[in-house]
Amino acid sequence: MNLVKMQELAKSYDNQYNVLDGINLEIEQGEFFVLVGPSGSGKSTLLRMIAGLEDISGGILKINDKVVNHLQPKDRNLSMVFQNYALYPHLTVEQNILFGLQAKKVSKQEQQQRLTETAEMMGLSELLKRKPKQLSGGQRQRVALARSVVSHAPLCLMDEPLSNLDAKLRAHMRIEIRRLQKKLGLTMIYVTHDQVEAMTMGDRIMVLNDGKIQQVGDPITLYNQPANLFVASFIGSPKINLGKAVVQGQQLLIEDSIHIPISSSLLSRLTEHQDLTVGIRAEHLLNGKENRNAHSLEVINVEQLGNETLLTFEVGSQIWTAKWLGQWKVSVGDMVPINISIDHISFFSTKTTELIKPATITTTEQEEVIV
Repeated sequence: MNLVKMQELAKSYDNQYNVLDGINLEIEQGEFFVLVGPSGSGKSTLLRMIAGLEDISGGILKINDKVVNHLQPKDRNLSMVFQNYALYPHLTVEQNILFGLQAKKVSKQEQQQRLTETAEMMGLSELLKRKPKQLSGGQRQRVALARSVVSHAPLCLMDEPLSNLDAKLRAHMRIEIRRLQKKLGLTMIYVTHDQVEAMTMGDRIMVLNDGKIQQVGDPITLYNQPANLFVASFIGSPKINLGKAVVQGQQLLIEDSIHIPISSSLLSRLTEHQDLTVGIRAEHLLNGKENRNAHSLEVINVEQLGNETLLTFEVGSQIWTAKWLGQWKVSVGDMVPINISIDHISFFSTKTTELIKPATITTTEQEEVIV
C-alpha cells in the first residue's frame, strides 16, 4: 500500500527558480525511505513539503490516498524530527516528550502510559526530570525521537537528525533508529547528505540533484548499477574511480596510460559511443603481484585503517584509490602492480553521463556479498 504518493510535485520561489521539478514518487507503508543528495539539491525542501511546512507550487501530494496539498501540518497525521532537535530549553525531558500530546488534548492517563512505554524504549526513564541543557547530544536526539514516537503517528519524517553527533554516536544511533522503525512498523522518510547513512539505513534510496530525481532503488542496485555518473560518484566510499577512455583496436585506453584488452562482443557495444567515461570501484583495483599483465602504478598516498589499506595513485589526470583488505606495508613512491579486469569496469557516456554498461559481478562475488 502506498502511504505517500507524489505526482509531478514542484516547488518554486517567485515563479522563477525551480527548487524541485516534476517529482514522481511512491513510498510504501512500513518502508524506510532515504532522500540523499548534496547540499542544495532540494531534499529538505521536499521533506518540508510533505510535512506541510512548505507550500506546494505544483503537482499533487497524497498521504493515505488523500490529497493533502492544502492541509495544515497538524492534520497530516505525521511526526517530524529536526536536525537541531527543536527541544524547548525551559521544559523538562518529560514535558518535551508530552508537548504534542497535550496540544492534541490526549487524556492524562493515556499520556502517562505512552510516556512510560516510550521512555523505557528509548532509555530515557532516568532523565525525565532533566532539562535539555543537562543532556548530551545523543540524549537530546533520543528525546526528539521519543517525542516523535509517543505521537503514534504512522509516518515519521527525519531531517538529517544525526549530523550534529560525533562519528561513534552517529553509527550507534543509525542502528537504534533502524531498529525502532522496524519494531514500531513506522513509515520513515529520512533526509541525509551522508551516503553511508543512506546505504546502511534505507530499504530504498532516492538520489536527488538540482531538484531532479537521478535514481530510485535499493542500496545495492544504486551501488552496482548507477543510472549515471552523478549517482556513481555520489554513492560509495571511497568514491568510484573515474577516467576518460577510448577504444583503440582490440583495447580500451584509459586516461592515455592504461591499456586493457576487450572482447569482440563488448567492442561492438562500445564502438557506437565516441566519448566514454569508465568507472571502477576501489575494491576492484586488485593486487596484481601474480599477474604478468598487471599495471605498475606509483603510490602517492597510503591510509592505514587497521582492517583495510587505502592506496592512492595518479592515473592520467585522475586520482584513483584502491581498497585492500588487511594491513599492507606500502610506502609513498613505491611502484605497485595493479590488476584491472574489464568485468569490473562500468561504462558511461561522457556526453549524456548515462550508464551504457554496468560492471559485471560474478556469481562468486554475489554469493560473497550475500554472505
